[in-house]
This record gives sequence, C-alpha cells and structure tokens, in this order.
Amino acid sequence: MKIKITGIGSYIPETIVANTDFDKHIFLNEDGSLFGSPNETIIEKFKSITGIEKRRYAAPDQCSSDLAFLASEKAIENAGIDPDTIDYIIFAHNFGDIKYGTSQSDLVPSLAARVKQKLQIKNPKCVAYDIIFGCPGWIEGVLQANAYIKSGMAKRCLVIGSETLSRIIDPHDRDSMIYSDGAGATIIEASDDETGMLAYESATFAYEEAGYLFFGKSYSPDLDEDVRYIKMYGRKIYEFALSQVPAAMKSCLDQSGLDINDVKKILIHQANEKMDEAIIHRFYKLYDKSVPKDIMPMSIHELGNSSVATVPTLLDLLIQGKIENQEIHKGDVVIFASVGAGMNINAFVYRY
Repeated sequence: MKIKITGIGSYIPETIVANTDFDKHIFLNEDGSLFGSPNETIIEKFKSITGIEKRRYAAPDQCSSDLAFLASEKAIENAGIDPDTIDYIIFAHNFGDIKYGTSQSDLVPSLAARVKQKLQIKNPKCVAYDIIFGCPGWIEGVLQANAYIKSGMAKRCLVIGSETLSRIIDPHDRDSMIYSDGAGATIIEASDDETGMLAYESATFAYEEAGYLFFGKSYSPDLDEDVRYIKMYGRKIYEFALSQVPAAMKSCLDQSGLDINDVKKILIHQANEKMDEAIIHRFYKLYDKSVPKDIMPMSIHELGNSSVATVPTLLDLLIQGKIENQEIHKGDVVIFASVGAGMNINAFVYRY
C-alpha cells in the first residue's frame, strides 16, 4: 500500500511587500551598531543571494489558523470529500497564532483544533493536533499520515503547513526580508495504483545543530530585550544544508529503486535561491550528473520564505500551471525535500 495526495489547496495572502518597502528600515549589526552599507546596497545583495523580490503578509485580521482554514477548504473541495470523513488533521507550524501588532504566541487550543472547528467537523474521532518540526513540518506531517494509513489507524488525513513569519521578525535584522506568510493543505489517502509515495527519509541533527535557528532579542537596544524574534546563523545553515540534504535525497531515491534520470521535478523548501540551487547541484553531483533544465520549480521570487507552507504551496501552484515554464504530468516522479530548525531534514519520492 502507498499513500497519495488526492486534494490540494493553498492560500497566498493578498498583501504584497516588495524589496523597495524596506528602503527606510534601519538595519543594524548584532551588536546594535549601524550596518555599514546603504539600504539600496543591502537590498540588491539580498536579492542576488535569495532571489526574493517580493513576499506576502497576512492581513491584520488573519492569523496562521485562518490561512490554514482557507487552504484546507480548497484542498477538501479539490478532493471532493466530506470533511467529516477525515480521520486526522495534522497541522505543521512553528509559532502558533500571533495577532497583528503583538508578539505573543497563542497555542491553546491547538491550531489543528481551531481549523477543525472552522471546518465545522463534528466527528470526534477526527483527531486534530499540531507538530513543530521547523520548515520541514509539512513533509513530516505527510510522513505521519503515511504511517497512520499504512497501519490501519486512518483512511484519510488532512495535512497542513501554515505560518505568519511576518509577526515574529526583527525589523532591524536584514534576515527579516526573507520571511513571509502563507498556507498549504493536502488530503492524503491510500493509493491502489502506481501513484503515490515510493520512499522517504527523515532525520534530526541536534547534537551541535539545534541552535542554528533560534529566538533572540532585537538588534536594536531601544526595543524590549525580553521580546524575542526569529534569528538564524545563516552560514551554518547553508553549510549544513549542503552537506546533509543532498545525501538524504539520494538515500531516499535509492530506496525507491528508481534511477536519477527518472526524476522529473524536485520540490524543495523555498528557503534561499542560491542555497536551493547549490543543494540540487550537489545532489546531481552524487550521481555524476548535471542538473537538468527546469527540474526545480521556484516560488520564492514572488512569495518569499513562508516556512512550512512553501512546499505544499509550490505543489499547488505547479499543478495549477501557475509557475512559468513548469508543468507536471501524470506519472512524473517528484522528490520533495526540506531543511529547517532542529536541525531537521526530510524528503520523499513520489509518483504523481
């Protein structure tokens, strides 16, 4: 038995924030000193590294669970199912619901329970829970759905990735330009044909790497030092991703029994264009192959990094034909992969 995605939906917030909107920000070094370069230079260098030109922010009256609900409605409609037949709602996020203009995370009740209520699911045997697994959270949710379905504990799962990173960024940190908001949701069911998940890989590297992404105070000494924002050691994450993600993808593909030439698309977490390109290059190098043209669809240029939402949103856009010069066809072999806080990595091979 295999599992497959039978329904998909995403919600992309309407508010567009362009790189030029950061022109007036006061960017500081970690010690609080003024950053040496003018903002125009900072933004140009940022774009050349990350590929990000724009990003989306949630509306002031929306929280992460609201975005998740809207994406889930689309996935349920796409699958053509009764929501009361869902056995598990698995909601991947990192920071809970954070109201606009505040910094406090709200996790009670769970965001999965909130989505279940918004969907008006009455069935108490539909179990709803959250997972915190960094940016690879949606993929990990799919792997958990796979385990439930294969074990007979479930027939149908709703797996969601949603985040509002714009609510926890330090405006004085250049990395604040990376983050965005969004949600993606999928219906997962058993597959009785040749389509579906063929192999998977998942791991947590925490002995030395747990603190690569963390919560820290603002770079500005004028802001409350007890308020925390998302922070990262970008160089360490880059080096970790290049050493571990290609190896995980290779292990996964080798387990599937397929050849590297069978792979038609790679959907990787939209973290940083240069890093993603380097990961794919390193992956193909493990097989002594060059990277095929159009193997890696990208959404980061327009949508930024919305953490757990990037991969399911990317898949939805690809299926809808909304990514320029990119198509997916019945029978195509796709590798999904991600890396993020933990440090966690995961991947799965999938026949569409």
